[in-house]
Amino acid sequence: MRNSRKSKMATEENSHPKQAFGNVLQSDPNEDEYSFRISHTSETSHTNCDRPPPRLSSDYSSPLATSPTWDQSSSPYLDPSWDQSHHTSPLSKSPWTSHIENNTNYSYTGLMGSLVREEGHIYSLAASGALLYTGSDSKNIRVWKNHKEFSGFKSNSGLVKAIIISGERIFTGHQDGKIRLWKVSGKDPSVYNRIGTLPTLMAYIKTSMKPSNYIQIRGNRNTVWIKHFDAISCLSMSEDQKLLYSASWDKTIKVWRASDSKCLESIKAHDDAVNSIVVGFDGLLFSGSADGTVKIWRKESQGKGTKHFFSQTLLKQECAVTALAVDPSSNYLYCGSSDGLVNFWQRNKLLSHGGVLRGHKLATLCLAAAGNLIFSGSADNNICVWKREGGEHICLSVLSGHSGPVKCLAVEEDQEQTGGDTQFIVYSGSLDKSVKIWRISSQLVPNQAEAGTSLPQIFPSGSSCRVSQRRK
Repeated sequence: MRNSRKSKMATEENSHPKQAFGNVLQSDPNEDEYSFRISHTSETSHTNCDRPPPRLSSDYSSPLATSPTWDQSSSPYLDPSWDQSHHTSPLSKSPWTSHIENNTNYSYTGLMGSLVREEGHIYSLAASGALLYTGSDSKNIRVWKNHKEFSGFKSNSGLVKAIIISGERIFTGHQDGKIRLWKVSGKDPSVYNRIGTLPTLMAYIKTSMKPSNYIQIRGNRNTVWIKHFDAISCLSMSEDQKLLYSASWDKTIKVWRASDSKCLESIKAHDDAVNSIVVGFDGLLFSGSADGTVKIWRKESQGKGTKHFFSQTLLKQECAVTALAVDPSSNYLYCGSSDGLVNFWQRNKLLSHGGVLRGHKLATLCLAAAGNLIFSGSADNNICVWKREGGEHICLSVLSGHSGPVKCLAVEEDQEQTGGDTQFIVYSGSLDKSVKIWRISSQLVPNQAEAGTSLPQIFPSGSSCRVSQRRK
């Protein structure tokens, strides 16, 4: 069991050629600020690979083996109409492909289009208004505006595993255990500058002066407690935007003060890799791990600062917890697992277990919530759309368009919607190297399809999506 959790993917960074990006990408200087103190950057045994969910390593061995249902015919790179010259232009010839003729048809529900660059698998997404940020194993963060490539910035090391936006600042979490902080230029909105790395160099030097600040990591090796020594898997901000939380495969959660990037606390959270964290209701922090547990941490004031304490374990199971999400109303917590299930808990019932959503054949890898809709992405290449009505959940549809596992999701309310129907724009990033864009209506009903359109959707019939609702 434990050995299966430690299984690793084949190196993905070397599975595709590096692209030239001209002036679009700003490089990340001074990346080796810790090299004088930590020469063992290979301390993480996953430097160039992404840890798969337990028992699913065979599904991730290579881009063409990410799923038993990989359809090469659906790959844009094998399509004769695909213009290879798109790859060589960083900005002027953005490889945007539309799947519908009229993108202004705002009553349309389904796949709108794809953002494609053959530079790496998509591991992270963040949306803010008209801007979409995408992170991949190419170490680049690309910025898309109104579905067209707008800008980008680059780190010299570290696959981009997490992106979070806080006002004018962008935090990115990387495979090398570092968090990088970026800010858009005041003179040119298309230019992003790296303004810091967490932990800061000065904080690292100061902490390293005291032997008591070192912790043992593997074997007889030590490192300072303020630094993650394995890949960062997830980032989350407190509701007041004052605290940044980072989760890592090193089994810890670190708490950072956003104002000055100071590491305030390191929480020994789990017995295996922490795969997901999310700040929820009542100031609680939820964490999910490859050890199969979901834990709750409460924040308490201590003098001039705060400290986090373990509260309770919500879930304990054999399979890994892979994703967490809290709905916008802050009344439900959702948890995805490597067995494809999505468990949920209800706040107004003292976080009692509400039931299980069963819609995937393989691991649930990501979750997102918006309005009364919940989206779950999976290693089976599909996205399930769930609608919550009261305490009940129904599966509205299964979005099928990716040819690789769906690794990340981001949702924004559609600002162009008309009438009283609330619609959402859903971005899905996949190991097929694409981001797909969907428009989803909150009024969508099961088995509803728009006549005259060829939607890449599989709507549930009978047993394709099931909800095991726990009755109280």
